[in-house]
Amino acid sequence: MTTLFAFIIVLGILIFIHELGHFLFAKFNGVGVLKFSLGFGPSLVKKRVGETEYRISAIPLGGYVKMLGEGPAAEEEDLTPIDPEKSFAKKSLGARALIVAAGPVFNLLLAIVIYIIIGWTGIPTIPPVVGEVMEDTPAEAAGLMPGDRIVSIQDSPVQSWEDISLIMQKSKAGENIQFVIERDGTDFTVNATPVMIKDKNLFGEEIERPMIGISRSEEIVMKPLGFFSGIGYGFSQTWKVIELTGIGVWKMIDGTLNIRDSLGGPILIAQVSGETFRAGMLPFFSMIAFVSINLFLINLLPIPVLDGGHLFLFGIEAVTGKPVEGRPREIAQQIGLFLLIMLMVLAFYNDLARLFQGG
Repeated sequence: MTTLFAFIIVLGILIFIHELGHFLFAKFNGVGVLKFSLGFGPSLVKKRVGETEYRISAIPLGGYVKMLGEGPAAEEEDLTPIDPEKSFAKKSLGARALIVAAGPVFNLLLAIVIYIIIGWTGIPTIPPVVGEVMEDTPAEAAGLMPGDRIVSIQDSPVQSWEDISLIMQKSKAGENIQFVIERDGTDFTVNATPVMIKDKNLFGEEIERPMIGISRSEEIVMKPLGFFSGIGYGFSQTWKVIELTGIGVWKMIDGTLNIRDSLGGPILIAQVSGETFRAGMLPFFSMIAFVSINLFLINLLPIPVLDGGHLFLFGIEAVTGKPVEGRPREIAQQIGLFLLIMLMVLAFYNDLARLFQGG
């Protein structure tokens, strides 16, 4: 029940923000908005305010903003009271592009805002304190002990446990590494020579990394950032997710990553929604930011029926001076719909495979 509740919250926030982008920019550009729907299919609740009918529909996997004159053969049901000059089709190419782009851009802005608030509230940080020293390892030979705080490595200051890994990645097999350690209020220096071990990176690829044989403590501290630092964190964290997502997609394309293990759909999102909701508001909203960034990227794909597909057609119009209409547009939309359905089927298949195999 918690999983379903969390999933509905996640979908509601993401869909609302996306469609709100389309809605606000349509209004700003003087376009008549006929319907604002959260969900597809028959309406469960609806209310007309002015020219717009606001509704919550039965199928919660998306939403839409219906504008006057949208598309080559817009449905004109009960729309005659609206000024024809407010038609989407009559607006400039730039205005139409802004309205379409606003949906995914609002998803991006949502992620930035969430990460900024997390930065201001406090970033969970693991202090560089040794929790355990493994037997017969370079760390044990160097005299490291549980409770030691690592101050610096090779003269590079260490602020968090993550810094240890980042600095150690630069070391080579057989290289003598200098650690400055704080123990009982006293700083002293120890030297350790890492050994190279096989491991897997974020994308599941096998790599070699240096290891000295220590594990972190269980302590986690919340590190709030200042006003401007928090804003910087919001943008940098958003860019980091975009970059990692791009790398992941490319690795799926070139076959480095297994699509079955990497691509997920609504079932996976629902599972993660429930897990992060139970873990607390910080991981829950971090997950929402992550999914929102992925929606931003997916919606920008040049596939007709997605926002990116409409922008692609607008690009053709900008070059040729003529809108893509009639049979060419229908074919493009059919191809786009086919690709989108295939992507959804693959995502659902992967979800079900993971579910039944306990993955």
